[in-house]
Amino acid sequence: MRVSLQPAFILHRRPYRNTSLLLEAFSRDHGRIGLVAQGLQAPRSRRRPLLQPFTPLLLSWSGKGELLNLSAAEDTGPPIPVPPSRLFSGLYVNELLLRLLPRHDPYPGLFDPYRQALAALAADANQECGLRLFERRLLAELGYGLMLECEAVGGEPIAPERIYRYVPEQGPVRAEQTQAGVLISGRSLLALGRGTLADPTVLREVKQLTRAAIGAHLRGKPLKTRELMQRMHAPP
Repeated sequence: MRVSLQPAFILHRRPYRNTSLLLEAFSRDHGRIGLVAQGLQAPRSRRRPLLQPFTPLLLSWSGKGELLNLSAAEDTGPPIPVPPSRLFSGLYVNELLLRLLPRHDPYPGLFDPYRQALAALAADANQECGLRLFERRLLAELGYGLMLECEAVGGEPIAPERIYRYVPEQGPVRAEQTQAGVLISGRSLLALGRGTLADPTVLREVKQLTRAAIGAHLRGKPLKTRELMQRMHAPP
């Protein structure tokens, strides 16, 4: 199989077999792919500095199986300038794709939201808001979309003044009807559905919800970026 130049981003890279690199890439039409970039560990390799996270690229590859051979790489613009203070957030988004997307399954509806999430991190914007909206879109593309407009039991419209518990694999249930799930207000559920997360209380509740929803699909294995962030902010 040969694939011509395809819009893509590098999610992760590491040394592979002496002079090569093993790349995990997210492509627009082919989803997550594993690529072997031969010879890129050589000191004079011109492509090695190009193949970095947060850089919009055109990649082509060939081969069969889990690992494919990188054929060509071109940049389509400068790297998205994620500042050092938000670098872990960018790596967190990359790790979500690495952990939740199976290789070779296309997710074309996720490519532009991923690029927009990185752009929001680079801009002078509320990074928490951008992250939560990307998490919502990621869950939807994976087939685990959050129920944000109706109650799970009875199908009544979500009431902004009511308190719910969001139960994984079920949806929002009135708080007095269960002890399971994440406590969240109807106002926050509706705000997430609209994509309006400016209110700090809403944003805090939504973060607890999306974290629990994503955690349910990580098979009990914590995210490395989250662990590193917690260590960095832990008291001495």
